Amino acid sequence: MPYHLKGRNVLVTGGSAGLGELLSTTFASHGCNIAINYFNRVEPAEKVKADCEKHGVKAVTIKADMTSTAECKRVVEETIKELGGIDIVIANAGWTKFTTFGDLDAMDESEWDKCWAANVKAPHALLKSAKPTFESNPDGGVMITTGSIAALSQGGSSMAYAVTKAAQFQLIKCLATTQGPKIRVNTVLPGLLLTEWGLKYTKDQLAFIKDKAVLKHETYLADCVDAFVMLAKNTSMTGMRIQVDAGLNVQAA
Repeated sequence: MPYHLKGRNVLVTGGSAGLGELLSTTFASHGCNIAINYFNRVEPAEKVKADCEKHGVKAVTIKADMTSTAECKRVVEETIKELGGIDIVIANAGWTKFTTFGDLDAMDESEWDKCWAANVKAPHALLKSAKPTFESNPDGGVMITTGSIAALSQGGSSMAYAVTKAAQFQLIKCLATTQGPKIRVNTVLPGLLLTEWGLKYTKDQLAFIKDKAVLKHETYLADCVDAFVMLAKNTSMTGMRIQVDAGLNVQAA
């Protein structure tokens, strides 16, 4: 059956900047009410809220740390309270530290733990908290995570990021196969995004990555967001990945 977006209540974690900002405003343009999660920068979050409200929908901002499972639970509860329900969770927030990939001393244990918390534990906690409402919704519920092609390759911002994004992909498959039929769980795997995080690469690294891609450019944000919209609407897909990377890693697609 068609899954129309108008009137749905959507939580976007890390929704105040970069990919999260465009996800928030795009889903608002489709008639969704939006809960914009942010961590510490309130002004950008309020700007995204105002941009969402221009589409005639309700938008709220919720401060929460997406490396804490307790905060994940709270952000879902506040979304339900503020919007009157929850239909879609976009688990977009993540964490990494830019390091030399093969340097085993580049990240300490606490940083590995932070990567694991943000990229694996948080999506699990978000779905666990949303599940009762998803199952009570007439049309069920949807979770889409922001993955990374680092999950399928042996490179990227850090080894911890690649490993935890690979674990996130396995989590998506495990959740999809166990939490249906009313809950759909999928992931989008972007390549290089020129967001605040992506621009932490050096100019030489950015040029190398773009040249390595078959299409010779970065992953465009709008193209990436289109994949999220498609997955939200498609009622015949679960446990799937959509790789949007300008041909950066064709062999892994």
